[in-house]
Amino acid sequence: MARILILEDEEQSREVLTRMLQNMSSEVTVDAAADLATARLLLDSTVSFDLFLLDINLCPQDTEDKSGLLFAEEIRAIRQYEFTPLVMITSIAGLEIDAYRKLHCYQYIVKPYVQEEIQELVDKVLFHIQAEQQPSIIVKKEGINYKISCDEIVYCKAISRGVCICMKKEQMEVPYLSIRQLLEKLPKNLFFQCHRMFVVNKNAVRYYDLVNQVIQVEGYDTTIDIGVTYKAEVRRITHGSFS
Repeated sequence: MARILILEDEEQSREVLTRMLQNMSSEVTVDAAADLATARLLLDSTVSFDLFLLDINLCPQDTEDKSGLLFAEEIRAIRQYEFTPLVMITSIAGLEIDAYRKLHCYQYIVKPYVQEEIQELVDKVLFHIQAEQQPSIIVKKEGINYKISCDEIVYCKAISRGVCICMKKEQMEVPYLSIRQLLEKLPKNLFFQCHRMFVVNKNAVRYYDLVNQVIQVEGYDTTIDIGVTYKAEVRRITHGSFS
Protein backbone atom coordinates (compact mmCIF):
# COMPACT_ATOMS: atom_id res chain seq x y z
CA MET A 1 0.00 0.00 0.00
CA ALA A 2 1.36 3.43 -1.01
CA ARG A 3 0.27 6.71 0.56
CA ILE A 4 0.73 9.84 -1.53
CA LEU A 5 0.60 13.48 -0.47
CA ILE A 6 -0.40 16.01 -3.14
CA LEU A 7 0.16 19.73 -2.70
CA GLU A 8 -1.68 21.55 -5.48
CA ASP A 9 -3.50 24.88 -5.10
CA GLU A 10 -5.52 24.70 -8.31
CA GLU A 11 -8.75 22.83 -7.49
CA GLN A 12 -9.38 21.28 -10.90
CA SER A 13 -5.78 20.10 -11.30
CA ARG A 14 -5.80 18.71 -7.77
CA GLU A 15 -9.01 16.77 -8.37
CA VAL A 16 -7.81 15.43 -11.71
CA LEU A 17 -4.51 14.24 -10.28
CA THR A 18 -6.18 12.71 -7.20
CA ARG A 19 -8.74 10.85 -9.30
CA MET A 20 -6.06 9.70 -11.74
CA LEU A 21 -3.94 8.23 -8.94
CA GLN A 22 -6.85 6.55 -7.18
CA ASN A 23 -8.04 4.91 -10.39
CA MET A 24 -4.62 3.46 -11.14
CA SER A 25 -4.37 1.08 -8.22
CA SER A 26 -6.35 -0.08 -5.20
CA GLU A 27 -3.03 -0.01 -3.32
CA VAL A 28 -2.84 3.79 -3.47
CA THR A 29 -4.20 6.20 -0.84
CA VAL A 30 -4.16 9.91 -1.65
CA ASP A 31 -4.15 12.90 0.73
CA ALA A 32 -4.54 16.21 -1.11
CA ALA A 33 -3.78 19.68 0.21
CA ALA A 34 -4.64 23.00 -1.40
CA ASP A 35 -2.24 25.09 0.68
CA LEU A 36 0.88 24.92 2.82
CA ALA A 37 -1.01 24.96 6.12
CA THR A 38 -3.01 21.85 5.23
CA ALA A 39 0.05 20.12 3.81
CA ARG A 40 1.99 20.78 7.01
CA LEU A 41 -0.83 19.34 9.11
CA LEU A 42 -0.76 16.16 7.00
CA LEU A 43 3.02 15.99 7.27
CA ASP A 44 2.82 16.27 11.06
CA SER A 45 0.07 13.64 11.37
CA THR A 46 0.61 10.05 12.43
CA VAL A 47 0.47 8.64 8.89
CA SER A 48 3.57 8.02 6.77
CA PHE A 49 3.93 8.96 3.11
CA ASP A 50 5.66 7.02 0.34
CA LEU A 51 5.54 9.72 -2.34
CA PHE A 52 5.15 13.50 -2.49
CA LEU A 53 3.73 15.37 -5.51
CA LEU A 54 4.32 19.08 -4.98
CA ASP A 55 3.28 22.02 -7.12
CA ILE A 56 6.12 24.53 -7.02
CA ASN A 57 4.03 27.66 -7.53
CA LEU A 58 1.10 27.93 -5.08
CA CYS A 59 0.34 31.54 -5.91
CA PRO A 60 -0.53 31.98 -9.61
CA GLN A 61 -0.53 35.77 -9.23
CA ASP A 62 3.13 35.65 -8.19
CA THR A 63 5.27 34.08 -10.90
CA GLU A 64 8.28 34.14 -8.54
CA ASP A 65 6.51 32.09 -5.87
CA LYS A 66 8.37 28.91 -4.85
CA SER A 67 6.26 27.76 -1.90
CA GLY A 68 6.33 24.16 -3.11
CA LEU A 69 10.13 24.14 -3.06
CA LEU A 70 10.14 25.54 0.47
CA PHE A 71 7.78 22.78 1.58
CA ALA A 72 10.03 20.23 -0.13
CA GLU A 73 12.92 21.51 1.99
CA GLU A 74 10.80 20.99 5.12
CA ILE A 75 10.11 17.42 4.03
CA ARG A 76 13.78 16.70 3.42
CA ALA A 77 14.65 18.07 6.86
CA ILE A 78 12.66 15.20 8.41
CA ARG A 79 14.94 12.18 8.75
CA GLN A 80 12.15 9.75 7.84
CA TYR A 81 11.75 11.45 4.45
CA GLU A 82 15.37 12.12 3.52
CA PHE A 83 15.16 9.75 0.54
CA THR A 84 11.40 9.40 -0.01
CA PRO A 85 10.48 9.96 -3.70
CA LEU A 86 9.63 13.61 -4.19
CA VAL A 87 8.17 14.86 -7.48
CA MET A 88 7.89 18.53 -8.37
CA ILE A 89 4.97 19.71 -10.50
CA THR A 90 5.18 22.94 -12.44
CA SER A 91 4.89 24.70 -15.74
CA ILE A 92 8.05 26.71 -15.00
CA ALA A 93 10.78 24.63 -16.58
CA GLY A 94 13.50 27.01 -15.42
CA LEU A 95 13.24 25.71 -11.84
CA GLU A 96 14.00 22.12 -12.83
CA ILE A 97 17.78 22.19 -12.23
CA ASP A 98 17.33 23.87 -8.85
CA ALA A 99 14.87 21.24 -7.66
CA TYR A 100 16.97 18.29 -8.78
CA ARG A 101 20.21 19.50 -7.25
CA LYS A 102 19.06 20.86 -3.91
CA LEU A 103 16.19 18.52 -3.09
CA HIS A 104 17.27 15.26 -4.70
CA CYS A 105 14.10 15.38 -6.75
CA TYR A 106 12.96 11.93 -7.88
CA GLN A 107 11.22 13.18 -10.99
CA TYR A 108 9.87 16.32 -12.61
CA ILE A 109 6.36 16.67 -14.09
CA VAL A 110 5.23 19.54 -16.28
CA LYS A 111 1.52 20.36 -16.48
CA PRO A 112 -0.88 19.29 -17.92
CA TYR A 113 -0.72 15.79 -16.44
CA VAL A 114 -0.17 12.87 -18.77
CA GLN A 115 -1.78 9.67 -17.52
CA GLU A 116 0.96 7.39 -18.88
CA GLU A 117 3.62 9.41 -17.05
CA ILE A 118 1.70 9.31 -13.77
CA GLN A 119 1.06 5.56 -14.16
CA GLU A 120 4.76 4.87 -14.71
CA LEU A 121 5.59 6.89 -11.60
CA VAL A 122 3.07 5.02 -9.42
CA ASP A 123 4.27 1.65 -10.73
CA LYS A 124 7.86 2.49 -9.81
CA VAL A 125 6.92 3.60 -6.31
CA LEU A 126 4.79 0.50 -5.66
CA PHE A 127 7.60 -1.72 -6.94
CA HIS A 128 10.14 -0.18 -4.57
CA ILE A 129 7.75 -0.37 -1.63
CA GLN A 130 7.20 -4.07 -2.26
CA ALA A 131 10.95 -4.62 -2.63
CA GLU A 132 11.62 -2.88 0.69
CA GLN A 133 9.04 -5.08 2.39
CA GLN A 134 10.92 -8.21 1.37
CA PRO A 135 13.12 -9.56 4.19
CA SER A 136 16.79 -8.72 3.88
CA ILE A 137 19.99 -8.75 5.90
CA ILE A 138 22.92 -6.37 6.23
CA VAL A 139 26.45 -7.78 6.20
CA LYS A 140 29.72 -5.89 6.47
CA LYS A 141 32.70 -6.55 4.24
CA GLU A 142 35.85 -4.42 4.01
CA GLY A 143 34.12 -1.61 5.87
CA ILE A 144 31.13 -1.51 3.53
CA ASN A 145 27.58 -2.52 4.48
CA TYR A 146 25.80 -4.69 1.92
CA LYS A 147 22.04 -5.22 1.90
CA ILE A 148 21.10 -8.68 0.62
CA SER A 149 17.57 -9.82 -0.12
CA CYS A 150 16.83 -13.08 1.70
CA ASP A 151 15.01 -14.31 -1.38
CA GLU A 152 18.32 -14.15 -3.29
CA ILE A 153 20.17 -16.34 -0.77
CA VAL A 154 20.20 -20.07 -1.67
CA TYR A 155 22.44 -21.33 1.14
CA CYS A 156 25.36 -20.27 3.33
CA LYS A 157 28.45 -22.19 4.31
CA ALA A 158 31.18 -21.72 6.87
CA ILE A 159 34.63 -20.95 5.52
CA SER A 160 37.94 -20.14 7.18
CA ARG A 161 37.31 -17.13 9.43
CA GLY A 162 33.92 -16.29 7.97
CA VAL A 163 30.98 -17.45 5.88
CA CYS A 164 30.24 -17.66 2.17
CA ILE A 165 26.75 -16.51 1.16
CA CYS A 166 25.74 -18.41 -1.96
CA MET A 167 23.10 -16.49 -3.90
CA LYS A 168 21.21 -17.11 -7.13
CA LYS A 169 23.67 -15.16 -9.27
CA GLU A 170 26.80 -14.74 -7.18
CA GLN A 171 28.66 -15.66 -4.02
CA MET A 172 29.99 -13.35 -1.32
CA GLU A 173 32.59 -14.24 1.27
CA VAL A 174 32.05 -12.32 4.49
CA PRO A 175 34.94 -12.42 6.98
CA TYR A 176 34.56 -12.46 10.77
CA LEU A 177 30.95 -13.66 10.61
CA SER A 178 30.02 -17.07 12.01
CA ILE A 179 27.17 -19.37 11.02
CA ARG A 180 25.58 -18.74 14.41
CA GLN A 181 25.78 -14.96 13.97
CA LEU A 182 24.36 -15.25 10.47
CA LEU A 183 21.44 -17.34 11.69
CA GLU A 184 20.52 -14.55 14.11
CA LYS A 185 20.16 -12.20 11.14
CA LEU A 186 18.13 -14.55 8.92
CA PRO A 187 14.33 -15.01 9.20
CA LYS A 188 13.68 -18.22 11.13
CA ASN A 189 10.67 -19.10 8.99
CA LEU A 190 12.80 -19.11 5.81
CA PHE A 191 16.14 -20.60 6.83
CA PHE A 192 17.27 -23.66 8.76
CA GLN A 193 20.59 -25.18 9.77
CA CYS A 194 21.20 -28.69 8.41
CA HIS A 195 24.87 -29.02 9.40
CA ARG A 196 27.27 -27.16 11.65
CA MET A 197 28.71 -25.65 8.46
CA PHE A 198 25.54 -25.08 6.39
CA VAL A 199 22.37 -22.98 6.49
CA VAL A 200 19.76 -23.42 3.75
CA ASN A 201 16.88 -21.37 2.37
CA LYS A 202 13.95 -23.80 2.49
CA ASN A 203 12.39 -22.21 -0.61
CA ALA A 204 15.54 -23.04 -2.61
CA VAL A 205 15.56 -26.78 -1.82
CA ARG A 206 15.04 -29.10 -4.80
CA TYR A 207 14.91 -32.28 -2.73
CA TYR A 208 15.89 -33.83 0.59
CA ASP A 209 17.70 -37.20 0.59
CA LEU A 210 17.50 -38.42 4.17
CA VAL A 211 18.95 -41.83 3.27
CA ASN A 212 22.20 -40.38 1.97
CA GLN A 213 21.86 -37.36 4.26
CA VAL A 214 22.19 -34.64 1.61
CA ILE A 215 20.17 -31.71 0.28
CA GLN A 216 20.10 -30.50 -3.32
CA VAL A 217 19.39 -26.79 -3.86
CA GLU A 218 18.37 -24.76 -6.90
CA GLY A 219 21.19 -23.45 -9.11
CA TYR A 220 24.00 -25.48 -7.53
CA ASP A 221 25.28 -28.94 -8.48
CA THR A 222 27.05 -29.50 -5.17
CA THR A 223 24.98 -31.34 -2.57
CA ILE A 224 24.81 -30.05 1.01
CA ASP A 225 25.42 -32.46 3.85
CA ILE A 226 22.89 -33.11 6.60
CA GLY A 227 24.68 -33.45 9.92
CA VAL A 228 23.77 -36.31 12.22
CA THR A 229 22.62 -33.97 14.99
CA TYR A 230 20.44 -32.04 12.53
CA LYS A 231 18.77 -35.01 10.85
CA ALA A 232 15.71 -35.00 13.11
CA GLU A 233 15.15 -31.30 12.48
CA VAL A 234 15.45 -31.74 8.71
CA ARG A 235 13.03 -34.67 8.86
CA ARG A 236 10.55 -32.45 10.69
CA ILE A 237 10.89 -29.81 7.99
CA THR A 238 10.27 -32.32 5.19
CA HIS A 239 7.02 -33.33 6.90
CA GLY A 240 5.73 -29.75 6.67
CA SER A 241 5.86 -28.80 10.33
CA PHE A 242 8.59 -26.18 9.90
CA SER A 243 7.60 -22.86 11.43
